[in-house]
Amino acid sequence: MTKPHSLRSEQDIGLDALPHRLPARVVRLMPAGDAEEREVLLRLLEIGFLPGEPVQVMARGFPGSDPLAVRVGHTTFALRSHEAALIRVSPLAAVGRQA
Repeated sequence: MTKPHSLRSEQDIGLDALPHRLPARVVRLMPAGDAEEREVLLRLLEIGFLPGEPVQVMARGFPGSDPLAVRVGHTTFALRSHEAALIRVSPLAAVGRQA
């Protein structure tokens, strides 16, 4: 028996690994490993990191690429790399993008 197709993809990656300015969609949030991660995940859900939402990494801090400026929908937030890693995204096909 096969499972119905969902937003989950074999190609989902952590938001922390998404290349700069590459459009993507939120697929899911990782399961919480402890109470502290549950708090972080709840905050991420509250600010809009929901499955299906468009997302992009707008900028990375210097040095060390932390924090990340991340746009979800029409709002931009600063996230630490370990927070962004909890958000799984699927990069969108770069239609019309120039190499």
